[in-house]
Amino acid sequence: MTHPSTGSGTARTDAAASTRPKAPERSPWPALWALVIGFFMILVDTTIVSVANPAIKAALDPDTNNLDNVVWVTSAYLLTYAVPLLITGRLGDRFGPKNIYLIGLAVFTLASLGCGLSPTLGALIAFRAVQGLGAALMTPQTMAVITRTFPPNRRGAAMGLWGATAGVATLVGPLLGGLLVDGFGWEWIFFINIPVGVIGFVLAMILVPRLETHPHRFDVAGVFLSALGLFLIVFGLQEGEKFDWAPWVWAMIGAGILVMVLFIWTQARTTSEPLVPLELFRDRNFSVANISIAAVGFAVTSMSLPLMFFIQLARGQTPTQSALLLIPMAVLSGVLAPFAGRLLDRTDPRFLLVPGLSFVGISLLWYSALMNVDTPIWMFLLPSALMGIGNAGMWGPLATTATRNLPPRQAGAGAGIYNTTRTIGSVIGSASIAAFMQSRLEANLPGASEAQGGFGEGELPSFVVDGFSTAMAQSILLPAAVLLIGLVAVCFMRRPVLTVTDEWQAAHRADG
Repeated sequence: MTHPSTGSGTARTDAAASTRPKAPERSPWPALWALVIGFFMILVDTTIVSVANPAIKAALDPDTNNLDNVVWVTSAYLLTYAVPLLITGRLGDRFGPKNIYLIGLAVFTLASLGCGLSPTLGALIAFRAVQGLGAALMTPQTMAVITRTFPPNRRGAAMGLWGATAGVATLVGPLLGGLLVDGFGWEWIFFINIPVGVIGFVLAMILVPRLETHPHRFDVAGVFLSALGLFLIVFGLQEGEKFDWAPWVWAMIGAGILVMVLFIWTQARTTSEPLVPLELFRDRNFSVANISIAAVGFAVTSMSLPLMFFIQLARGQTPTQSALLLIPMAVLSGVLAPFAGRLLDRTDPRFLLVPGLSFVGISLLWYSALMNVDTPIWMFLLPSALMGIGNAGMWGPLATTATRNLPPRQAGAGAGIYNTTRTIGSVIGSASIAAFMQSRLEANLPGASEAQGGFGEGELPSFVVDGFSTAMAQSILLPAAVLLIGLVAVCFMRRPVLTVTDEWQAAHRADG
């Protein structure tokens, strides 16, 4: 019997296919819209928490001036989000992205209920960790579905929607968070996820297709090493200032780095399927995009903490008022991202990424210059607008360029690696900014951490406002410096060849 790919078998197959009526091609857009709801909820939850951090600290940790305790509400989420992403992408390949997405959405929604009911800071941190696990199950599936259902020459428009979702979430999250915290209490920033999660679950069940699965082995040793290495590094960075950077703290960070080096070495030597297929990094754009998204994740996560603490505590703004200052960023990002996505399908990605990253970096420097008690509050709208323009040329173009040339069988693995890199940057940024903020507070307000009382809600006493403002202005320079690494990296990208590959066509036919 002749194999279908050779000889006369091909002719017979083609002739038979030509006599059958061609099934109408299923549009991938409804499925993407359904998945975007869950992605939107993850992003909103992150931005809501950044606005609510002062209120959470006042309610659950009111008696200390250490800011690193409440930062664990973010870091615990990001840590459990980052560690499983490498394997959850593979789970989507193995069991189908739809199934894994639905499980993750259910976990995330139920954990949101637990967060809202938490009576202590420790309980809240624990439920945030469970939320992170749900988000880790969901996130790679969105990018994998885009890679497997959209041809390469149309992925820019799809990722434009992805980028616009991020822009709208940066508006809805802070605004909704401010209104809920002011009107009902911090608990409602988590309760709001429950109806959204239910709607998203039903729509995904109906609209997301069941795609072809690919068998994979799971690298258990790799999961363990990556989890251990990340935990040692993040815990050491975040708690270092609290323990005065004792030798054991540095030993913990050093051990974490060594474990991560061991993890990479084992991935290179694994003869079966490694957790991280290193051959994907032979694609220059994939490698460069991962470097850049790590810097972006670090910067975006770390910038919100000093900014929100300054706006609310040094300037006495309510959560709602502080969220309103982010409106230009969210509106411009949401409006411009789809246009950037369509433009990316026709141009070199560097034409969008270099200005985008530059604008975000400049806006951070602008924020730092404005963070003093004499600046009119309306002026904070200006760097917000510049950051919105930069975001439109940053999020979607980076994700599109990273995944453009991925083969469908590696879509989940590639999406998992990309999102892991972004989240590792975010979790290290969260831990680093906590330590840096505390060190800047000690430098500008000596003895602040030992003083009675704590940084709660409302405006600070006048005698500490200047020192506190200077500390927060200095802190926001850290994400600006790290973002420069991402800017330099994207300069080394190449313009991808936009073709519909034979492998993509074959996988698309198999997926139906």
